[in-house]
Amino acid sequence: MKLNVETGRETDGRWIAEFPEIPGVLAYGVSEAEAKAKVQALALRVVADRLEHGETSPDLLEVTFNA
Repeated sequence: MKLNVETGRETDGRWIAEFPEIPGVLAYGVSEAEAKAKVQALALRVVADRLEHGETSPDLLEVTFNA
């Protein structure tokens, strides 16, 4: 599974990062780097949860972040 991070800046100055491949996986940070780090950690938690609950598929055996 290759995850492509998308980032943007909110009107209040915060950065947001998300992985469109995993709906709902998004995170905010005070910098773009912080938002990317937080969303990567969240994505790993979501993938781990899916594995624990038997929601496996061949693409979950390898995860790559394209930042």
